[in-house]
Amino acid sequence: MTDTKILLAQIGSAHGIKGEVRVKPFGEADMLDQYGKLETKDGRKLKIKRMRPQKNMMVVKFEGVNTREEAEALNRVELYIDREKLPDLEDEDEFYIEDMIGMSVLGPDSEDLGTVITVSNFGAGDMVEVKPPNSSSTYYLPFTKEVVPEIDFENGSLKVIPPIEVSERDEDPSTGSG
Repeated sequence: MTDTKILLAQIGSAHGIKGEVRVKPFGEADMLDQYGKLETKDGRKLKIKRMRPQKNMMVVKFEGVNTREEAEALNRVELYIDREKLPDLEDEDEFYIEDMIGMSVLGPDSEDLGTVITVSNFGAGDMVEVKPPNSSSTYYLPFTKEVVPEIDFENGSLKVIPPIEVSERDEDPSTGSG
């Protein structure tokens, strides 16, 4: 797989006994079947036969996947498309999350806070994963306008205002606890 691939969705659990799966799209859910065959990291190609919405997921039937066991084997498989298949963006405030990967993360005084590793959503909103300079660990920042007020694609950087950290409470001297 080349760097021109864009992560479009991830397959979840099997749905029923006839080979359907739940799929979490990372963009416009109703567009999932508009790109032709979707590709997996290992190069397999999957074509959507039919799909329908279910809450924040899509229930998808892929061609050639006909049993629950075949569907279960696809759990957690990521689906990609070639970048050139994506539509052009019309609004200057729109962008593809993939374009943020590798950007510099700058603090309020332009200090180097690290590099964007990925943007994830664990269910409560998008989070920017940052790898600080000279560190092997990473940390997350909420991807909100308050925390990330500026994205400069021309210079490849994000300006961030890190949120106030939540820390242990001061001990209350009258009770001996926080």
